[in-house]
Amino acid sequence: MIDRKPITQKLVRARDVFYTVSWSRLRKADKYEIITSVPSEAGIYELYYMDDWEKLCLFHVGKSWYGGLRNEIRARTDIELEKDAPRKAILEEHDCWYRWSLLSNSDDMADVLFFFAQTYLPGILSVHHSGRYDRVFVKENDADKIVTV
Repeated sequence: MIDRKPITQKLVRARDVFYTVSWSRLRKADKYEIITSVPSEAGIYELYYMDDWEKLCLFHVGKSWYGGLRNEIRARTDIELEKDAPRKAILEEHDCWYRWSLLSNSDDMADVLFFFAQTYLPGILSVHHSGRYDRVFVKENDADKIVTV
């Protein structure tokens, strides 16, 4: 099995955009491991928890611009640092897992997160795309075979 570099690539055709998100390997959250293995670069990430039936459940998709993925994932997976009550409750009850992909353009992040929001929670109006394209398409590559779209 060949691991792909965890980076998001983009192809534009006319007024459509096609993103390919290659995810990092899924890892169990450990603050020391995050500090040594996650880069301090911009990107997107997903957080999962393992339920009582040992199924991974997605509970957060986010982006990191300033401070980088390392700081954001570290803060979002630590019970002492997480400020959002629903996410904190999940962290108190379950082990947390994460994966990430480098993406250095904030408009591209908005497009990818908009696509994920429309896929996971259709009709949600709080996540907006960049407005640059008519249609946004996303394909995921993941060595762990966790493809959410």
